[in-house]
Amino acid sequence: MSVLQTKAVYLLGNIYLLIYLSTYVPIYCNFLFTPILQESMMTDCLLIGFNDSDFNQYVEMVRAMGEDSGAFRDLNLAYITHEGHHYRALDILSHFQPAYSADFYHNTDFLWPTITCLGSYLHQRGFTFDYVNVFQLEKEQLKQKLLNDDILTIAITTTLYVSAHPILEIIDFIRQYNTTAKIIVGGPHISNKVQSDADLIEVRDVFDYIGADLYVFSREGEYALYQILQALKGHGRLADVDNIAYLDGDDYEITRYSIESNSLEENMVDYTLFPQADLGEFVSLRTAKSCPFSCSFCSFPTRAGKYTYLDVALVEQELNALRDLGTVSTLTFLDDTFNVPKKRFQEILRMMIRNAYGFKWNSYYRSDHGDAETIALMQEAGCEGVFLGVESGSDEILEKMRKTARRKHYLDAIPRLRNAGIITHCNLIIGFPGETLTTVQETIDFLEIAQPDFYRAQLWYADPVTPIWQKREEYGIEGSAFSWRHNTMDSATAIELVDRLFLDVQNSLWLPQWGFELWSVFYLQRKGMTRGQIKQFVLSFNAVIRDKLLHGDGRTIPAHLLHELEQSCQFTPVRTQELVLA
Repeated sequence: MSVLQTKAVYLLGNIYLLIYLSTYVPIYCNFLFTPILQESMMTDCLLIGFNDSDFNQYVEMVRAMGEDSGAFRDLNLAYITHEGHHYRALDILSHFQPAYSADFYHNTDFLWPTITCLGSYLHQRGFTFDYVNVFQLEKEQLKQKLLNDDILTIAITTTLYVSAHPILEIIDFIRQYNTTAKIIVGGPHISNKVQSDADLIEVRDVFDYIGADLYVFSREGEYALYQILQALKGHGRLADVDNIAYLDGDDYEITRYSIESNSLEENMVDYTLFPQADLGEFVSLRTAKSCPFSCSFCSFPTRAGKYTYLDVALVEQELNALRDLGTVSTLTFLDDTFNVPKKRFQEILRMMIRNAYGFKWNSYYRSDHGDAETIALMQEAGCEGVFLGVESGSDEILEKMRKTARRKHYLDAIPRLRNAGIITHCNLIIGFPGETLTTVQETIDFLEIAQPDFYRAQLWYADPVTPIWQKREEYGIEGSAFSWRHNTMDSATAIELVDRLFLDVQNSLWLPQWGFELWSVFYLQRKGMTRGQIKQFVLSFNAVIRDKLLHGDGRTIPAHLLHELEQSCQFTPVRTQELVLA
């Protein structure tokens, strides 16, 4: 098997993480860190943030699985090919910017909440730390740190990774310039593979393949990292630290698996630890952990543990701290169920109104736990967009999914949100057990009636950790991942239906994935694009993808589509406007 094939096979086993990324895996999850720059002192932990690895290489890796595979067909709806180069939405926007602009737009243009959360956690316990936020953009800074700083450990976070490729690239880079620091890998890419002691032996091959010195495989990981640092500084033994693997000679020693839970109240983010220039305009924050629901397609509550949330007074404390920074304009609340319970949510909204923060904000929203009063409060409190985990427009499928919401809840909420000026995005799953051509048509009809601003449909991923797996005999589920069949549909049919939604829906815009999420809409508004301009850009980008679906990936983009796309990328950035006014 070739190296490319090996990576492709490895990727297939992990690709589902991205599918549920927007809905079910909060960005803040698990293994996180941050820094305090201290001269003449050892850095206890250097955090490496997100690695947005070479997208062209990634496309070819996924293509190696087969152009008919669910993984490639999903990815195929997210990029265009121009002059032999693959572009995601924000990539092409940057490419077509005027020469004088020099602006580069990307979906990681903020300080990772993993950094702020774990950085505060480690600082509170007396450890020093530093960070590189976006690996691809800060390689030179990282190189200088590796060459010149005294570093005890380097921790690689994996919140958004669906394959090991970005991790391998970081490790190779580190070892070019530093061979003494211990490399630790943690976060969802590792923890999602380990749900019990029984899984530990099976992940040894994963550890060998990645080649780090230590791994943290608990679902949170802050406490495990703290104990690793304690042990490496001579205050304990690695063998006594739960939820880790460490290299001992040529083999990994794997310690006891246990449930780690770190209190939100006792581990608030300390924003004063970070330079204002790094925090900037956009902040993502959490006020809760896990999810109180148990949808049968979702493994997140199983992985994340008991649902807990901060008191309103502590949320107010954090928002006050963000206001005092003087730079923040836009908040993304990462809670999977920010408006649950409804009474607490309304108290938060009234508190935000009372304090007149002036923030624009976006969040997930449960339509069956809201009402007209709530939406009015959201509007007054500055909400500009919500992510709706609709999943299906069919009540029959929603019931099988164990969703508490029904079609009527979304049909009531979406027009109210629209009238309040709040952008709506509906996320959908196609092919869940029980799905038929009739239920998919119900979903299409729902979109045309409700007319959310944006939508996206994704192929159901057959995940053995999800509750529906316990009923696999009842539904006749065979296969796994993106290759499956059940009593009413198979994955090949479902992926064709996903393409059909992309091609046929008229009253809502398909939201690109892979480097463009709902958050990107608000990001581009802060950069100077109007809502209308953003929608025209997405429409023009999708028109090129439509042409690719109908005529194949190999042909040159038709001149009229390329012209329309290039024109949709032209706008005056806020920075440039300010210079003109000056």
